[in-house]
Amino acid sequence: MNVSDPVSDLPEFQHEVDASGLTCPLPILRAKKALAQMESGQVLRVATTDPKATRDFQAFAKQSGNALLAQHDNNQGTVLHFLRRR
Repeated sequence: MNVSDPVSDLPEFQHEVDASGLTCPLPILRAKKALAQMESGQVLRVATTDPKATRDFQAFAKQSGNALLAQHDNNQGTVLHFLRRR
């Protein structure tokens, strides 16, 4: 997976969490809470500004079994993470 996937290649999503301005572990906790409310197969988009969030979401996906579909850095300080609920 490329952290700078083109915007046109980003998956459609049904739910969104804005974790901008939050640092570890809050973006992961917000995503976990949102995923718990979603149905299997739905996609969550999480916006983060924490530079460590990219690695954190990769580890979270492996540990939780949810699929990390894409990570997109908009080069303006925000990274979008797309997770599919298992």
